[in-house]
Amino acid sequence: MENSKDLRKWLDDFQLSHPLVIAGPCSAETEEQVLEIAHELKDSDVSIFRAGIWKPRTRPGGFEGVGAIGLPWLQRVKKETRMLIATEVATAEHVKLALAHDIDILWIGARTTVNPFAVQEIADALQNTDKIVLLKNPVNPDLSLWLGGLERLYNAGIKKLGVIHRGFSTYEKTKYRNNPEWQIAIDLQSKFPDLPLICDPSHITGKRDMIQEVSQQALDLNYDGLIIETHCNPDKAWSDAAQQVTPSSLKQMFVELKVRKETDSEDDYSVRLSKLRMQIDDLDAKLLEILAMRMKAADSIGLLKKEKNVAILQNNRWNEILGRMILEGEEKGLSEEFVLKLFKAIHQESINHQEKVYKN
Repeated sequence: MENSKDLRKWLDDFQLSHPLVIAGPCSAETEEQVLEIAHELKDSDVSIFRAGIWKPRTRPGGFEGVGAIGLPWLQRVKKETRMLIATEVATAEHVKLALAHDIDILWIGARTTVNPFAVQEIADALQNTDKIVLLKNPVNPDLSLWLGGLERLYNAGIKKLGVIHRGFSTYEKTKYRNNPEWQIAIDLQSKFPDLPLICDPSHITGKRDMIQEVSQQALDLNYDGLIIETHCNPDKAWSDAAQQVTPSSLKQMFVELKVRKETDSEDDYSVRLSKLRMQIDDLDAKLLEILAMRMKAADSIGLLKKEKNVAILQNNRWNEILGRMILEGEEKGLSEEFVLKLFKAIHQESINHQEKVYKN
């Protein structure tokens, strides 16, 4: 995507004084439901109304969307509220129907992004469209898949591109429905700084009472916008009831969320920031030195185990270390989630070092 600056032009067209907000129900259920939510949102900071027409479900038997009959409902929303309208597409047929009903924004869901064949089929159906197309991250934490999907869309002549960060599935239980893995989205943004990046706190959290917290984290990381599931009666929603907020709750959230400046031109800020960054750079270098020393110790342990014909993995010892580090980390203000990730990575690298010793 050589001319990546072209990708941001569609966002600039909104001329917003606040981050872009896309909101609406997880699923379009009835025409009355869709219009009620839309009219509740039309005088807020919401720029784009979203509603799922086709809903890919993990297992059969769940509500899979009303289908094409819901597209005219979105057209009424556009006519009556003047908001742009958005929905998810998962097949070329979905694309054809959405374009025929003049849907303004189409997004490709996480389950579709994992399948290059499906993304290519959608890209071919969207060839040279002037519609805005947003690509959600794949279900699994794979930056290459996300980038590959973007490249397929860009190569199809689609210039109004953006991405939605909705978090990643994980086998381990966390407080999130889908672990944010913020670094993956940051890595994507580093490669394409002009690519609009939108956060989906509804799918990251899976819980309405956490949406504001994650939305603020996204704004603190300079995301361009938010996509938030909104329903007038969330507990009665036909899909994803737990993660939808009411329009009034969403409006209050807009009042409380703080938009950060990208930078500050004052000399004092620049000097202080430079000093703190130098401090971090120095500490990072020391961290690498300490980790290198730890791996040398792991090499020595590997030599001793090899000499005595002892297995590399010692589960009791590992569980003891992990429990102790979690407690010590909490005392030093480090979250259990961070300590677990850090020491699992260190432990895996130690095992790799000892395996090399065994092979030599």
